[in-house]
Amino acid sequence: MRLILLGLPGVGKGTQAKLLAERVGLLHVSTGDMFREAAAAGTALGKQAQEYMAKGALVPDEVTIGMLLERIAKPDAAVGLMLDGFPRTIPQAEALDRALAGQGTQIDAVLYIQVPEAELVARLTGRWSCPICGAIYHMLTKPPKAAGVCDACGAALSQRADDQPATVNARLETNRAWTEALAEFYGKQGKLHAIEGMGSMEGITARLMDALARVPSATQKA
Repeated sequence: MRLILLGLPGVGKGTQAKLLAERVGLLHVSTGDMFREAAAAGTALGKQAQEYMAKGALVPDEVTIGMLLERIAKPDAAVGLMLDGFPRTIPQAEALDRALAGQGTQIDAVLYIQVPEAELVARLTGRWSCPICGAIYHMLTKPPKAAGVCDACGAALSQRADDQPATVNARLETNRAWTEALAEFYGKQGKLHAIEGMGSMEGITARLMDALARVPSATQKA
């Protein structure tokens, strides 16, 4: 089985991808992990990706696609795939379809985890850290005992630029465009499954598994 997990930042894709991959018996392929592994291995494409990442630039489609095709050609990918963070563009999705068709296979399902954007903003802007001892807090899940003060050392907490509301809103806006485009692309193929992303981690996993049970080629191990 070959699956894609889709959703905006903050919906919990990474966590759910790992859980599902273990439950169903698939290779979990994260774009970020793939970049790091290829760079560490010193492959030609890995070096190219590292050059772009070092400059804070997006890795071009042709490099990303090449790295993914290298990765899924390895023997451990024969068990099936859970793709997390790929594809990000329609050209990437089309290249993936062509590559899998060349192997006589295809994407079986795209699981689209959906969470209201107001909730995503709260999740993504809730992280604060201590500049002195490094302790990390989250206003929703692990707030400090006193607002704005580190429990461990009493220092004033600070927030990274990436976690500030303006940055988070811009990130969501950028991601929304390509996420909706991919949802439409796979919806036309009849492969898109919308999943309610609110609630407990276990509840979301259960809904994802229920969706997989309705995929014709899905075979769970449990």
